[in-house]
Amino acid sequence: MGKRSLSLVRQEGVGYSEVMSEQLDKFRDECGVFGIYGHPEAANLTYLGLYALQHRGQESAGIACSDGKAIHLERAMGLVADVFSEARLRRLPGHSAIGHVRYSTTGSSQLKNAQPFLAGTRRGPLSLAHNGNLVDAERVRTELEAQGSVFSSTSDTEVILHLVSRSQAGSLVDAAAEALAQLQGAYSLVLMNETQLLGIRDPRGFRPLSLGQLKNEYVLASESCAFDLIGATFVRDVEPGEFVLIDETGLHSFFPLPAAIPTMCVFEYVYFSRPDSLIYGQHVSRVRKELGRRLAQEAPADADIVIAVPDSGIYAALGYAQEAGLPYERGMVRNHYVGRTFIEPKGSIRHFGVKVKLNAVRDVLEGKRVVVVDDSIVRGTTSRKIVDMLRSAGAREIHMRISSPPTVWPCYYGIDTPTRRELIASSHTVEEIQRYIAADSLAYLTLKGLMAAVGKDDGYCMACWTGQYPVEFPGQKSRQINLFAQHE
Repeated sequence: MGKRSLSLVRQEGVGYSEVMSEQLDKFRDECGVFGIYGHPEAANLTYLGLYALQHRGQESAGIACSDGKAIHLERAMGLVADVFSEARLRRLPGHSAIGHVRYSTTGSSQLKNAQPFLAGTRRGPLSLAHNGNLVDAERVRTELEAQGSVFSSTSDTEVILHLVSRSQAGSLVDAAAEALAQLQGAYSLVLMNETQLLGIRDPRGFRPLSLGQLKNEYVLASESCAFDLIGATFVRDVEPGEFVLIDETGLHSFFPLPAAIPTMCVFEYVYFSRPDSLIYGQHVSRVRKELGRRLAQEAPADADIVIAVPDSGIYAALGYAQEAGLPYERGMVRNHYVGRTFIEPKGSIRHFGVKVKLNAVRDVLEGKRVVVVDDSIVRGTTSRKIVDMLRSAGAREIHMRISSPPTVWPCYYGIDTPTRRELIASSHTVEEIQRYIAADSLAYLTLKGLMAAVGKDDGYCMACWTGQYPVEFPGQKSRQINLFAQHE
C-alpha cells in the first residue's frame, strides 16, 4: 500500500485502508535480534526473547538453532506468538540459537526477506540476523552479482552473508571483519555457525546491542528488556565496533575494524526502545521523564491536566506533569489487541483508524484544559485526528507538546521514516503545523533541551533533526539539493 501525501487532509473511506494510513503516520521500529549460547532450551528462550522485542518489528519472526552438527531454521510472516507454536519450536533442537523480529526497511515485506538467513558455505552453515541498514548494499550487491553471486532475497542483510561466506579468512571473526570492512552503515547483528555465536556492533554504534548472562550462558539482545523475561542479568552494552565471540571456551572480545566516532541513535530514547530497557548505559524511562521535564520548562501551558499519547508518550508526560505541578491523567486508552486485519465497518465511522487503537476518556477530559504529550509528529494526520477526538470528548483547550525536535530529515540507518516531502516539519513552520492539527498551541522540545535530558551533547546521531548524516549514502548531495529546492 502506498503512503499518503500531506495534501490528503479530507476524511476518506474508513476501514483497513485508513488504519494502515495511521500506522504509516508513525516511525516504525527497525528490527530486533536475540542470541543465546549453550542452553538446552535455546529455542524456547529465544522465543521468549523475541516476544519481549516484538515492539521492534511485527512483520516476521524467525529462529535458527544449532545442535552442534547442523543449524535448523523456522521463520514466517506474523507476530512471534502466532509464528511459533509448541510444535514448531520442537523442530528447533540444539543448545545455541539466534532470533529476529522484522519490520522492513530495506527489502519488501515478504517471507523471502524474513530473518534469520541461513546459508551453506565452504566453512559450513552460517545463520545471520541483522538490525540496521547498509547504505551501500546496492552497490556491493551489484558487484557480487557481476561476479556470479545469486541472491534469494532483496534484503541488504544477505549481502553480509555473501561476503562472509566468500571470505578466505580462517576464523569466523576474521571472515566477518573482512566482510564488514567492505560495507558502510548501521548494523547490530548476531551470526552463528554450528559451534560459535558472534555478536557485532558497527564502529559508530548506530543500533543498540546488549550482553547478558543466564547462569553460565551468555545472551545477546537488541534491548535489555529481553533479559528480564528469561531471568538473565544485564552485563553491559556491546561496545561500538566490538565483536563478541561466544563458544565452548567462554566469551571473547575483539575490535578488528578501524575505530570511528560513536553516533548512536538518540531516537531509541525518544521512542523506539521499551521504557524498561537499559540503552547506552541509561534507563530509557529516566531519560523520557527528563525529556518531559525539559519540555515543561521550555514550553509551559496554562492547563488543568497532562495526558499522554500512549504508550511512547507516557513517561515524557509524567515528567512534564511533575515539572509543571499539574495532575497526570489517563485521558486516552490504548487497545493493545489490534491485529493486522479486522472486519471493516460498512458505514462511516469518524476517525475510525485512530479509534481502533486509541479512545478518549470523556470523564477525564470534559471541560478541561489539556496538555497532550507525544514523542513526535510525522505527517501530522494522526495528531490532527487525536486533537479532534479529544475535542469531541469535551476538552476545552488542547495544548500539544512533543518531546523531541521537529523531524525534518529521513533516516537511512535502519528506521523506516517517510521521504522528506512527507515529513510535515520539513515544509511547514510550527505555527502552520499547529493550525493543521487544530491544537490551541503546539511546541517541540529543542535540540538543546533534548541533549540536556540525555546528559551529553555528543556521541549520538541526530540526522533526523539536523540533516547532518554521519555516514554518507549514495546520491546524498544531489538529494539534499533537490529537497531544498522543493521545500525551502
